[in-house]
Amino acid sequence: MIRLSQILIRSSCHNRFATVTNCNVDIVGGGALANWKSYCTKKEPSFADDDAEQEKSNHQQQHDNNNKGQKRKRPPIKSFVPAVKNPFATASEKTKDVYLSMVNIFSERDVHRRNHVEFIYAAMKHMTEFGVEHDLEVYKALINVMPKGKMIPKNIFQAEFMHYPKQQQCIIDLLEQMEDLGVMPDYEMEAMLLNIFGKQGHPLRKYWRMMYWMPKFKNASPWPLPNPVPDDTLTVAKLAVERMCTVDARSQISIFDTKDVKDAIDQTWIVSGMSPDQSQLLKEHPRNKAVYIEGPFTIWLRNRTINYFTLRADPYMEFLNTLRNQQIDEDDVTHLNVPFFGKVPRKPSHQVGKVRSVHQQDDGTIFAICATGTSTKDSLLSWIRLLEANGNPSLGEIPVLFRFHSNVGEKAIQIEGNSENDTPMTRENTTTEKLQR
Repeated sequence: MIRLSQILIRSSCHNRFATVTNCNVDIVGGGALANWKSYCTKKEPSFADDDAEQEKSNHQQQHDNNNKGQKRKRPPIKSFVPAVKNPFATASEKTKDVYLSMVNIFSERDVHRRNHVEFIYAAMKHMTEFGVEHDLEVYKALINVMPKGKMIPKNIFQAEFMHYPKQQQCIIDLLEQMEDLGVMPDYEMEAMLLNIFGKQGHPLRKYWRMMYWMPKFKNASPWPLPNPVPDDTLTVAKLAVERMCTVDARSQISIFDTKDVKDAIDQTWIVSGMSPDQSQLLKEHPRNKAVYIEGPFTIWLRNRTINYFTLRADPYMEFLNTLRNQQIDEDDVTHLNVPFFGKVPRKPSHQVGKVRSVHQQDDGTIFAICATGTSTKDSLLSWIRLLEANGNPSLGEIPVLFRFHSNVGEKAIQIEGNSENDTPMTRENTTTEKLQR
């Protein structure tokens, strides 16, 4: 029998159970009596509160699960890459002043000069559009964009492992572009590279290599050209003919105008080169053998090209064979005569014979070369008539034939028309035509 000394009173207003704090429980059975006393200081939750709390926890758990699902479905966040606006592509005027002004604006816009490497690469890409790819001042302005001081290596490890490799490679690419285009650096550029990358920087080493080799190659050519090469076609033709005529020091360069030729259709200029030896060879040429006008051939003057033609004849094989038989090899030591030990050297037989001219080559004899403004047959016909009127009367007695080996220009097609005799000929289909006097 269990005697309860505790009365449970249900509170109707609070809907809670109150427990009498002082209670004694006697448990009879099993031979033991237990006294239990409890002290309740907090309110115990009701069944309605338990249900609300359980519902709230379930709702929170469901909300967390939904958030986790949404997080899994979200795409991965990409790293932010700052976009660099290219002002050179949207420039309204393509001039050197506009180019330098954009470089100066970028240098003065920010102290830190962020994205300077991307800016230099973009500027190098559009150099040709602005016509500044051969300007040393522009290259120095681009190098000056680099920040000074902080990229100088402080020890040997930083120097050899290329401290700030992206920036150093950018300037090396700029120097290589200068080297490819033949732009000679100066000592001011050396001071700029020294302030940016230090004495052990790789760009400065590249500069030193350029300053060693480029002056050697710049002055190696015996035919110096103005820098830049002039845009005038007549001036370029004069430079080209002068270069080709240096094989004979007595060659003379003449500039003719087709207006001086009667019935000339093509009004243009002619640059002709001929020496007294060539004039003498033309005078001695047999009248029954034809001479040929061959071309156009191409000669390069730095970044400019010009077409030229030659007046030549077939080689004199009998004369060339006699020269080969008379020729003595001066490097052959088997016929060396030493005037010692009582041996009298053998006197050479002085035979009078012809000497081979530099214009008499194995493939033919070259009498003259020329470059015309239009490279047409009519301009070449005017050239022959002008040569005949200026000290070469034998051209009036010798048959002259055209022998074109490559395509003539579009202007020649427009002037000469599309007739059967005036069609330009290609290298694959070489044709000989007689000059109409």
